[in-house]
Amino acid sequence: MPTVACDKEELFKRLGRVYSAEEFDHLLFEFGLELDEDTTAEVEEAKKKGLPAERPQLKIEIPANRYDLLCIEGIARAIRCFLGLDKPPQYKLAYPPGGEADLITATVSKETQQIRPFFACAVLRNVKFTERSYESFIDLQDKLHQNLCRRRQFVAIGTHDLDTIQAPFRYEARPPKDIKFVPLAKTQEYTADELMTVYESEKHLARYLPIIRDSPVYPIIYDQQDRVLSMPPIINSEHSKITLNTRNVFIDITATDETKLGIVANIISTMFSEYCAEPYTIEPCRVVYPDGSVRITPDLKYRTSSAHASYVNSCAGLTLNSSEVAKLLERMTLSASVSPNDPDEIIVQIPPTRPDILHERDIMEDAAIAYGFNNLPDTFPTTSTVAQPLAINKLSDIIRTECAFDGWVEALPLILCSHEENFDWLNRKDDGKTAVRIANPKTLEFQVVRTSLLQGLLKTIRENRSHPLPIRVFETSDVVFKDPSLERQARNVRHAAAVWCNKTAGFEVVHGLLDRLMHMLEIPRISSTDKKATTGYYIKERDDPTFFPGRAATIYYRLPKEYSGLLALKRTLKAAFDSPDDLEIGVLGILHPSVLEKFEISYPCSALEFNLEPFKKELQTVFA
Repeated sequence: MPTVACDKEELFKRLGRVYSAEEFDHLLFEFGLELDEDTTAEVEEAKKKGLPAERPQLKIEIPANRYDLLCIEGIARAIRCFLGLDKPPQYKLAYPPGGEADLITATVSKETQQIRPFFACAVLRNVKFTERSYESFIDLQDKLHQNLCRRRQFVAIGTHDLDTIQAPFRYEARPPKDIKFVPLAKTQEYTADELMTVYESEKHLARYLPIIRDSPVYPIIYDQQDRVLSMPPIINSEHSKITLNTRNVFIDITATDETKLGIVANIISTMFSEYCAEPYTIEPCRVVYPDGSVRITPDLKYRTSSAHASYVNSCAGLTLNSSEVAKLLERMTLSASVSPNDPDEIIVQIPPTRPDILHERDIMEDAAIAYGFNNLPDTFPTTSTVAQPLAINKLSDIIRTECAFDGWVEALPLILCSHEENFDWLNRKDDGKTAVRIANPKTLEFQVVRTSLLQGLLKTIRENRSHPLPIRVFETSDVVFKDPSLERQARNVRHAAAVWCNKTAGFEVVHGLLDRLMHMLEIPRISSTDKKATTGYYIKERDDPTFFPGRAATIYYRLPKEYSGLLALKRTLKAAFDSPDDLEIGVLGILHPSVLEKFEISYPCSALEFNLEPFKKELQTVFA
């Protein structure tokens, strides 16, 4: 969760009163925020010692989806509405005297499609910056860059003194050798290639260089006089930098994601529109795309949604009427009124600053916050119920208990792993249809959702090599597979796995563990050639690159006939053709030396992994 540092005196001035630490902490808690730190004591201590100190700061933790609270302006605005001191502000577009024809125009060239295809811009007229509001403006850009914009990868913001540049503007993409300008805080011109070298040593900007460095063209924004405004997402021009004397601010936004582009354009313009001569007004711009389409940005249209008092009451345990719910929503910066057609329905106007409102349940949550979570009534359920575990969880507990009784130690690795660990290190190939990939992994260690438990257990052994042998670890948890037939496009499957590490391979140890677990589940062991057996499990030799050749086996399970008449008929027919319909549920064997080498394990290991889902009675008919 992002943390926003607010000047304490300035924030209390905006709220109209001075709060004690306990009062302000309670206020934030009621609103759904958290006071992370109050630096007043540190500042006073520094002053006593004669050391230089900044003004006291209040560091407030903000929910990751509330982009409108990433600056002191947004926090103060929202809390004043929450306290009933203000009505929700009405954001609007202020067109020039000549109307749409006089709008500032920005033309997007087709070459930008190769790197950052989306563009938006806006103008804040007659802004009056103070030193603190100027710093807040810069800090909001940085907060958006680091959170929603994913370190400028998705969206990059540039701000310019409009009085130093001349419209119309051009957003182009050119080869780096053809780009030359004086970057921010520099005094000499550099080509884009030279800037890549210059900024390698500057920690603040070096992290953004890989975004465009390997591209054949770099994005660049020019004005009518061919003066550079910025080279997103790296640096702005020194010529158009904003200062405390800036009165008209031009904001440019480039992006690879159109949805995030719109959110950022709305947030950055609405948050600081309060400093305009006419508060909460933004002058739009015309953006002309290569295909000839024209868009007016930012789009400050209010979204109309609806909620129902009965739904709010059912979720929060309240008995409010529609008018009372509407008043609560007003405190959360949402304009609301009772529908003239349905007394239970509330028409909600969602401002452009609240992209987090996606569903009626989000509106219900805001109403509950305004009412006060601590004020919600405590009631007993109307019916008396007794909790019962899910069948798969009960089954997992049985497996855990038996493994523990047998002397195995449970491991709890992360469910995310690298692509190499999930496939290459286990000598398995990725067919592109098995593993769920993370779209924007934080690190290389969290690229895919695991499809096996083995890699986690092997990493556990690797990190505990100093422990005396034998090492025997197990895990009973979920793996995830792609499944286009489901709405969420993926399914969880509960697996059980165990790995034995010793000076000898110990195939008989994991085989014995399998037999023990099956015995406790009352699954008999049968022969693969026994066609008369109605249920049971057996193993057959298999070739698997994860395991040593000739030292691996597939675990088969014959489902009981009584769980599905269709299954019984199908099995009878297949048995007649000497092709029994038994389910492959897992594998066991001695791990291949190359697998152990990749996990840096110097002792032989035997492993067992099988699917627990077929043993749930509720799911057995699925396999018919």
